[in-house]
Amino acid sequence: MNVGAIDIPMVRLLVAKDWKLFEKQLAAYVLAGMVALAFLGNAKPWSFYVGSLLLLIVLVAAACFSISTSLLVERKEQTLGFVMSLPVSPLDFYVAKLAGNLITFGVPFVVLSAGTVAVILLTPLPDGLLVFAVLVFGHVLLAYSVSLGVAMAVESEGWNTFVMIASMVLVNPFLMGIGQIPAITDHLQTDTIVLSAPALAILAAQALLSTGIVVLTGWVHCRKKSFY
Repeated sequence: MNVGAIDIPMVRLLVAKDWKLFEKQLAAYVLAGMVALAFLGNAKPWSFYVGSLLLLIVLVAAACFSISTSLLVERKEQTLGFVMSLPVSPLDFYVAKLAGNLITFGVPFVVLSAGTVAVILLTPLPDGLLVFAVLVFGHVLLAYSVSLGVAMAVESEGWNTFVMIASMVLVNPFLMGIGQIPAITDHLQTDTIVLSAPALAILAAQALLSTGIVVLTGWVHCRKKSFY
């Protein structure tokens, strides 16, 4: 891949176009996430359950929205012909799509991640929940990376929808799995933040896999000589 061949101003315009189209919806997701965090911060059993469930729903919805509106809907509406009429190369197009998706999902993801950390540390919730929460956010990021990679590589709307749903639904087995690790669960009800060896291993695997998938996706598509 010849990085020097990327038209940075054109990529920036394409990314800004996607952001402009979706900024209101993304703001709505962030607002819904803030409502979920307010329930979490109430630190009551019922509000914690409602807040946790709502926060997961918001994160999954934001991930699916980012991918479906930027890639799947665009293909369905066949707007690629218009893009091809612009002075943009396949390299510029795929870099813009990759960067645009990472930004449109990354902004609400970072805001809600930081908000969750603040709520756990600044409210009566036990600080030991922090490690568990970080692992859950790591899973969501990994699921998003898988869905984005498949969406950019596979043209089938059905397969893309299946992968998005399957990768996000796997959050339940993931929660059950880490819930069986004593080194993680033993500290959930305490104010001690313990990054145990299993937690660090899971975090490292999530980070490596997410980064690897995004890099591989970009590398494969940036080698293309045409839009197809």
